[in-house]
Amino acid sequence: MSATSTAAPTSRTFTDAVALRECEAEVFDRAFTATTQPCPWPKAYGGDMVAQALVAASLTVNDGKSMHSMHSYFMRPVDIGAEVRYEVELLRDGRGYSTRQVRGFQNGKPVYVCLASFAAGEPSGSFQATAPADLPGPDELPTSATYLEGRTGGTMTEASKAYWSSGRSFDMRHVPGPVYLTVEGGQSPHQAIWVKPYDALRPVEGLTEAQRDTAALAYVCDYTILEPALRVLGLAWADEGLVTASLDHAMWFHRPVSMGDWLLYAQEAMSVEDGRGSAVGRFFDPGGTLVATVVQEGMLRAGSGR
Repeated sequence: MSATSTAAPTSRTFTDAVALRECEAEVFDRAFTATTQPCPWPKAYGGDMVAQALVAASLTVNDGKSMHSMHSYFMRPVDIGAEVRYEVELLRDGRGYSTRQVRGFQNGKPVYVCLASFAAGEPSGSFQATAPADLPGPDELPTSATYLEGRTGGTMTEASKAYWSSGRSFDMRHVPGPVYLTVEGGQSPHQAIWVKPYDALRPVEGLTEAQRDTAALAYVCDYTILEPALRVLGLAWADEGLVTASLDHAMWFHRPVSMGDWLLYAQEAMSVEDGRGSAVGRFFDPGGTLVATVVQEGMLRAGSGR
């Protein structure tokens, strides 16, 4: 899709990514294949692997439990538009909790690994972090396409401009401003993203709506979680010589989520050191309810001019 395409943006890229096919297991107990989705970079988008592994694990838990946490490592670059085979080990099935290991393979080598835990749930007290106050709403902010219209610079190509504008399945609107070409809004460790699918998410065979929407959170969270670390360094995605990669990723699903409305993704850089940046992000629904937390560390390599 070109930057000037008039086709309506769609969330189909995400639902295509999480349409898994069961195959014969070679390493563990169950196995599934999935295809990474197009993107204008040398390697596949990391959120593909997180969401696909989440779905693979979920397809092996059939007693009503819901995923409450997953912890991942990205070990090798993954080819774009190619199959990944996810092998699932059924580590434990208890009355209250079930645990799975998922390992992704491509070209005969492990490329991704995670542990995932599922819970039946039980009565308890309740507490949550508070959503940031006094932020502009999504209707007050430009879309990525609006922001990028007429802009050029750095390493941005027509393909990457189109991808940032409408190719990622989700409308993402930045507070205080995006970091595509320059660091809009200053070098603060804090930012927030309003997130919503471009259109209603399509059914995914084998998944309930709740499982699909949980996978959608896992898919979209990786796009921007390293941006607070870039922001504090004054780096933008299109800077010459910038190289980033996800190293490890942890996610907790606190409460059910519906992806039919805007979610606020509040993010904060925690540390930048030794070529790595770490950040935490929290998803809040429109009523201010905390639905998920993300922590990620990534490799950050700036150009020689920095």
